[in-house]
Amino acid sequence: MEQKKKEAARVYKQQQIAPGIYDMWINTTLARQAKPGQFISVYTQDKSALLPRPISICETDTANDRLRIVYRVAGKGTAEFSGYKTGHRVDILGTLGNGFPLERAEGKRAFLMGGGIGIPPMLALAKAVKNAASVDAIVGYRDKNLFLADDLAKYASVHIATEDGSVGIKGNVMNVIEAEGLEADVIFACGPMPMLRAIKKYAAEKKIEAYISLEERMACGVGACLGCVVKTREVDHHSHVNNARICTDGPVYLAEDVEI
Repeated sequence: MEQKKKEAARVYKQQQIAPGIYDMWINTTLARQAKPGQFISVYTQDKSALLPRPISICETDTANDRLRIVYRVAGKGTAEFSGYKTGHRVDILGTLGNGFPLERAEGKRAFLMGGGIGIPPMLALAKAVKNAASVDAIVGYRDKNLFLADDLAKYASVHIATEDGSVGIKGNVMNVIEAEGLEADVIFACGPMPMLRAIKKYAAEKKIEAYISLEERMACGVGACLGCVVKTREVDHHSHVNNARICTDGPVYLAEDVEI
């Protein structure tokens, strides 16, 4: 397992790509070990805010030691990050989490399903799933601000749902599957909990293997605080109950193994 380390990295470039959504490339050696589905914790410069913000890895450029994150401004910490310019110091801890099991897609029809800020990790995944029989990226947005859709289209067949019906299918990612008659052998997903619950139910009914990345609010990011637990079928060796720590045991789980 790769060593977690805290690093004083530098912003390579950053831009706003949709209302409240920012796209940041970071110069960091952590790019070399990052796997699709993993995340980094980003520290604010505000000394009163002790806890870092977990942000999923969107893409890596290993040749240039760069890592990409795409995030939504949700509070004070992410608002600070959105103001960073080229060359700004950014303190990060990584790489964290287990990532998606890419080998489960070999020779199979794969769904990559992302909703909202669960879409960014689907890009790294789409680039990495090279041996799948087919790759359909099914992504859900609020409106016509389709951040990362063009990036995804380079590596997968993109199917879009919007809540307001402005682009693609009106509704959510499950409505897209039904409307377009899509089929898969394995599912990889990240997004809000209602979406993940619907995917888990669908996968169970269709007997499809599904791996879901849980977007819990994390505190320490290294498994010490037990602030991001999820009920599981197996007993956790750390707490000795049917819980798992999303930040270290996850964030990716076989859907049938977790209660959500």
